[in-house]
Amino acid sequence: MPVTALVSAKSCGVTTSALALTLSSNRPSLLAECDPAGGTVRAGIMQGQVTAGYGLYHLAAAERTGADALAGAFASHLWPLDAAGQRKLLPGLTDPAQAAALGRTWPALSEIMHVLSEEAGYDVFIDAGRVALESGRLHTTLTPAPLLYQADLVLMVVRGTEQSLTLARHLITPLRAELAEHGSGADALGLLLIEDGPSRAHQVAEALKAPVLAALPWDAGTAGYLSNGGRPPRGYGLRSPLLRHARTATENFEAAASRRHIQRQYPARPANPQLSGVLARLSQNHGGGKRG
Repeated sequence: MPVTALVSAKSCGVTTSALALTLSSNRPSLLAECDPAGGTVRAGIMQGQVTAGYGLYHLAAAERTGADALAGAFASHLWPLDAAGQRKLLPGLTDPAQAAALGRTWPALSEIMHVLSEEAGYDVFIDAGRVALESGRLHTTLTPAPLLYQADLVLMVVRGTEQSLTLARHLITPLRAELAEHGSGADALGLLLIEDGPSRAHQVAEALKAPVLAALPWDAGTAGYLSNGGRPPRGYGLRSPLLRHARTATENFEAAASRRHIQRQYPARPANPQLSGVLARLSQNHGGGKRG
């Protein structure tokens, strides 16, 4: 299953899209909230259930102890998004000032995510937030660059509006160049279109010179619930337009990632025995309620 990173030029619904994809996948799934600007899921759909004692920031200290400590911390800091525990959340930062501590943690965290994807069959979605550049390169603190470099797919989330396309147009070329130089290749970059605005998928692809790998409908009720929590709207669930199309999108991403692997004949990722404990820990059901 692919590791898919979602980014944007500005607030275009990255977190809401990542949540929709995670909740609608046919497979076990993980949303890793890795936006250096801070996470929003705690205060949104989770309605404050997840305390600051859980989440991404705590992995930095564990990584300094070693790979096994990081693997254990990663497993213990996941929070269930459903009653069965098949959909999990790695909560994000509570303070953007914490981002600087994660610079050396990103590569090891990426490896764990690929273990989940390749050995446990998880769909892994990374909310990487807004792309930040410095002298034409990915900013080393404001963007989790190693996660993008190692992802199977990097999706620029855009809306079908002229404003959104204009902002994204300035980032597509440097991001593609960064993936070509440091990542798995320029062809890892694709677009996820939010159908809000007059431009259709083919027009967006032409404007940004990148393929639209999936499109999600503008579903204000479901999107509002995923962003803010509260009472689910009528018809919420896999019958809702957003989640129904998100399920199709996850299949599109798997097919796109598989094509890339075949075309490039990627060698198998070498196993890391220090990370084997991750799978054992994640096989345990964490339950759906609040943990003490």
